Amino acid sequence: MNDDLLLRYSRQILMPEVGAEGQDRLTRAHAIVMGLGGLGSPIAAYLAAAGVGRLTLVDFDQVDLSNLQRQILHGEADIGRPKVDSAEESLRRLNPGCRIATVARRLEQPELETLCAGADLILDGTDNFASRALINRAAVATRTPLISGAVIRFEGQLATFDFRDAAAPCYHCLYGDGEELGETCSESGVLASLPGVIGSLQATEALKLLLGLPTLAGQLLLVDGLSMSFRSLTLARDAQCPVCSPAADPNRRQNPPGTGVVAPLRN
Repeated sequence: MNDDLLLRYSRQILMPEVGAEGQDRLTRAHAIVMGLGGLGSPIAAYLAAAGVGRLTLVDFDQVDLSNLQRQILHGEADIGRPKVDSAEESLRRLNPGCRIATVARRLEQPELETLCAGADLILDGTDNFASRALINRAAVATRTPLISGAVIRFEGQLATFDFRDAAAPCYHCLYGDGEELGETCSESGVLASLPGVIGSLQATEALKLLLGLPTLAGQLLLVDGLSMSFRSLTLARDAQCPVCSPAADPNRRQNPPGTGVVAPLRN
């Protein structure tokens, strides 16, 4: 690590939990950011700023005026551009040393699994259950840790699924096939700053995971921005989960919403 890099990351290197060795681990890490919207923007920005060496940005959408209230990687000049292009440009200004790859199309399961198998972790900032379910299945299949976040109105949720632990629960264990239970910010709104809160927490979980520090694995963090309260629930693996249980059969009919202890959110 040269003098410029030592200075750039000096405030992290000073921490005993990080040090030069930890910073080197971040430099060699590869993270996938799924979705470059309200959550993906702060996730990608903080991972790049912290020195994560390689980011793959995945989003098939384009920048819209309604995005700009919360999606901080994009500006008015980016309206109509692919989000991955706008995000890549912003991140390269932030940290030119970060290696960035972009995918501006929908990924089907085989291609997504191949991508996940080559990464250290996945951060899910998508806004629909079809994408979340697809990402969860790919993460389970490749045993790649998954950090999932969601926001609506003043509420946020965050969970880390560390599939390196064979007993870890997955997203489906928590929400089943509860697609009809969710809401979108286009329907119910979202406070501009809340995706920044949850996305920053997702980035924090990612950095801790890459550094080998304790994470929220096995817990669901619930954030109420109106009362400014945080609480966590313990997550248990669904022994009958059709995605992650030892007996899981991909051809078996999906379970109905079952273990959902709280309503799932979308950003």
